[in-house]
Amino acid sequence: MVDIVIPVYNEAADVERSVRRLRGYLLAVSPFPFRITIADNASTDDTPLIAGRLAAELPDVAAVHLTEKGRGRALKHTWMRSDADVLAYMDVDLSTDLAALLPLLAPLISGHSDVAIGSRLRRGSRVVRGPKREIISRCYNLLLRATLGARFSDAQCGFKAIRADVARELLPLVQDTNWFFDTEMLVLAERAGLRTHEVPVDWVDDPNSKVDIVATAREDLRGIARLRRTMPTLPIAEIRQRLGRTLPPARVLV
Repeated sequence: MVDIVIPVYNEAADVERSVRRLRGYLLAVSPFPFRITIADNASTDDTPLIAGRLAAELPDVAAVHLTEKGRGRALKHTWMRSDADVLAYMDVDLSTDLAALLPLLAPLISGHSDVAIGSRLRRGSRVVRGPKREIISRCYNLLLRATLGARFSDAQCGFKAIRADVARELLPLVQDTNWFFDTEMLVLAERAGLRTHEVPVDWVDDPNSKVDIVATAREDLRGIARLRRTMPTLPIAEIRQRLGRTLPPARVLV
């Protein structure tokens, strides 16, 4: 089974439409059983009520409510308690074209890869967004390469998946509870020698996005500094040994 988590905070206007659209797509094309989990992190509007109603109405939809904010917190909480074999997430605005979902999940289901990410910066991707966001995204990924030796191409695309057995080993080490969660998870996965699969995606910027770019950039810089400081103390070698990853980390591109 695949558990696709949609983390939400005050998304009463969009959550039902997005969940029904995603569910309809999966019912039409998915060859594997799935569950959509709405992970609400401390919304103050009607989002929890809508999520609960959808979960009661639709057999393949679940709802989780957290009393503390944080997208990373919502993902970690939900993924660590899931009984699925493959864990995924996407942003509630569904900015990423759903046609990339099966290519994202297939190598994890087959066991070919451990982590999969949608990339807006790989050849073959088609992206519609303003120049400011484009420049910030590219600069951030260059910064990750320079400071943390990252080899993945796009840390911030809200479209990722991980095998559950890998998540149980890796996620306890991830400290960030907000937007740096993705980056931290991917860096640790690379250091543990896990196999990362990248899928070029079609992506359209949501003009109504609630993400504060400046505040997120500050959080990311603090996260990079913390990760550089704490990396030598983490049991990365033990995880590599337990998971049987003896080859150097490598990207799998499509």
